[in-house]
Amino acid sequence: MRNEGKSSVLIDTDVAIDFLRGVPEAKSFFELLWQRENPSFSIISVYELYAGMRKKEETATASFIDACIIQYIDLEIAKTAGGFYRKYRGKGITLSSSDCLIMATALCRKLKIATRNIKHYPEEDLLLWRKKEDFYKI
Repeated sequence: MRNEGKSSVLIDTDVAIDFLRGVPEAKSFFELLWQRENPSFSIISVYELYAGMRKKEETATASFIDACIIQYIDLEIAKTAGGFYRKYRGKGITLSSSDCLIMATALCRKLKIATRNIKHYPEEDLLLWRKKEDFYKI
């Protein structure tokens, strides 16, 4: 895992899966991204990848994770995630703990979230893409 380098993008699990499963747009996106910087990946997304990984995907998954800067959860991120959960629960929106932690990681580390699951992240200012037609454009 890389722990150094410039990063402005936090990769969500769905985008990593697209890349690992050979979606052409995702592959092109990552080729351009890796030329510019080392993208970040939440430790929560590492868990999600390994939880859903197929046996034959182990090597590619490990290589993908090694090519990213891993963002770990700390006290600031945990507190911010709890705040997101409360804020949106008060509006009648239930978010998963994982998504709150990823969103908080992006906010605290000043990163944009690369995801196709834009409804999971109601803090639109944190999203790399806000519209479906913009997916995989950088």
